[in-house]
Amino acid sequence: MSHAAASSATPASSEKPSGTPQGAPGGFLDPFGVEIDPELLELALTHRSWAYEHGGAPHNERLEFLGDSILGQAVTVKLYEDYPELPEGELAKRRAALVSTVALAEIARGLRLGPSLRLGKGEKQTGGRDKESILADTVEALIGAVYLSAGPEVARRFVLDLIAPLLADPERFTVTLDPKTSLQKEAVRRGLPYPPYETVGSGPDHDRRYDSVVTLDGVTGRGSGTSKKNAELAAARDAVERLQSSKRSRRA
Repeated sequence: MSHAAASSATPASSEKPSGTPQGAPGGFLDPFGVEIDPELLELALTHRSWAYEHGGAPHNERLEFLGDSILGQAVTVKLYEDYPELPEGELAKRRAALVSTVALAEIARGLRLGPSLRLGKGEKQTGGRDKESILADTVEALIGAVYLSAGPEVARRFVLDLIAPLLADPERFTVTLDPKTSLQKEAVRRGLPYPPYETVGSGPDHDRRYDSVVTLDGVTGRGSGTSKKNAELAAARDAVERLQSSKRSRRA
């Protein structure tokens, strides 16, 4: 996909994303020192639900496809260089933790990306601005847009800046890698039975969403995802983080 092709594929509508995506104080790209072609930026922020309601206009899924590849390569190289002692299997687990839907949605929320998304009316009404799958896909689309606008090296640095807070979290590769096991261990430590998950699905088959809730010792974790497994993993991670936060508060 050439730069020119990307520009010509921009939605024809004059609607602009809300917020100040770049070039203004508080724009979510300002801290990274990168500039994206305005038309590519608009495309990256355009969800297919908006495109469907506007006559089949272009949306961000092609950019997402490109960004996913760039993200995976940058994270793989970073882990390979930073952890020379780890075997392939452990590196793969850490990469999965960093590029997961949960992790990318966390990045998107840190950027306050939700208000800038162009969504269809249905997605807006059902909380699409905070849906993990939409947020994660948009982060990948932004990476693709940076690559096309500024080249591979800038895109690589952009990815590393995005994941830096995740890498700095000492619990990232314990809780995130297997949060359900972490929650089970916490239950055993407290002398409690394994907590059950309450998971429900909603939406059409082609865009099914799942919401899960799990409670342990009075602390409730909630999560959502495009599969039952992902929703339960997100709920377990939320519960473990809340339990650990409660533990730290009692010590303070």
